[in-house]
Amino acid sequence: MGGGGLMEASALLSRPGESEWLQLGDPPVPERLLPKGPGVVIGSGGSTGGRRLCLQPAAHLDRSAAATADWLRSIGIDPAACLTLNPLPMHHVSGLMPWWRSHCWGSPHAPLAPDLMKRPEALVRHCSDLPDWQGRVRLLSLVPTQLARLMGQPAAEAWLQGFAVIWVGGAALPATLAARARERGIRLAPCYGATETAAMVAALPPDRFLAGAAGCGDPLPDVDLRLTEAGGLQVRTDRLAWGCWCPDQPDRIAPLADADGWWSSGDRAVLGEGGVQLIGRLDSAVQSGGETVFPEQLEQRLMEAARRQRLPLAAVLLLGVDDGEWGARLVALIRPQAGCSEVDLLASLQAVTVDWMAAERPRRWVLCADLAVSDAGKWRRDHWRRWLERVDAAEA
Repeated sequence: MGGGGLMEASALLSRPGESEWLQLGDPPVPERLLPKGPGVVIGSGGSTGGRRLCLQPAAHLDRSAAATADWLRSIGIDPAACLTLNPLPMHHVSGLMPWWRSHCWGSPHAPLAPDLMKRPEALVRHCSDLPDWQGRVRLLSLVPTQLARLMGQPAAEAWLQGFAVIWVGGAALPATLAARARERGIRLAPCYGATETAAMVAALPPDRFLAGAAGCGDPLPDVDLRLTEAGGLQVRTDRLAWGCWCPDQPDRIAPLADADGWWSSGDRAVLGEGGVQLIGRLDSAVQSGGETVFPEQLEQRLMEAARRQRLPLAAVLLLGVDDGEWGARLVALIRPQAGCSEVDLLASLQAVTVDWMAAERPRRWVLCADLAVSDAGKWRRDHWRRWLERVDAAEA
């Protein structure tokens, strides 16, 4: 969704009484299934499972914007005095909501083109020329991948230091990246949310982040959180999506919540004094040799080890594959940094994991030059699983 999409959303907001839905997902939901009143159909940003689209009424997006405004006020920031910078894709809720919030708050919004985020000097020049750059409180939303690309570049770090709040979500924030941001005084606010909840439902204030707190903070005032016996995170709020539509069930809209209003997120978490601590996706957990392992945690662990040892590892994804003896074993897809020795990197990574618990050690390492997260900063595990199956079939 580019500039035209913004115009369409503006038109939708200007006609609040009409039954009109802006469809940002593909394929479109049949018109006959859409409820009355304005809203947005938007794809879920989940990492596993089939494609599904969420139906979010405009009123729910308004409530989300209001909840974020209350959170800002609680840390001493007036939403109307802000400038929101937005480098995230508008066809995802993470990119739509910064613009929607600005509209609701009556404050300016400035989109940032993806190529600018890879050119710090050009990014700084572009922002310096924005009419609202000076004199406003600056807000930014990033995914960890974008933050990692900016860190380590002096011009980019100085730019990041100019923001009052940088919400970081969409994926877990690596501990080493968080530590580097703290060292440089960058005011991160790790947060948690989903398309189904109209974005953010918990956020850690920057002052608590800089003081060393981990996790995603406490729930926003309009949100209740709880855990199932298995540690699954459930959310209750009055801005849950009206329902979800899946192309493989084209004649129905599936409700999200149970009879008591709770939605199961599919994330495993811990709730404590520090707020929400995410462990990993329940549906990506791997049962291996009687142990339950969470690939997301192991991926972070491996990337952190690679950074400490300065190994040229650009990306890693761990997938569970069926195994007759173990039930499932991990396979590691890796993307080396350009120009490195792939043989040396593989040997180094195997050495890094030699002392890991047997269920956590990848049984196989596969080079994948195209390995990358989605534009929303998430791993499409089903996509890469299919890629691995094609590689295996070709080698058979």
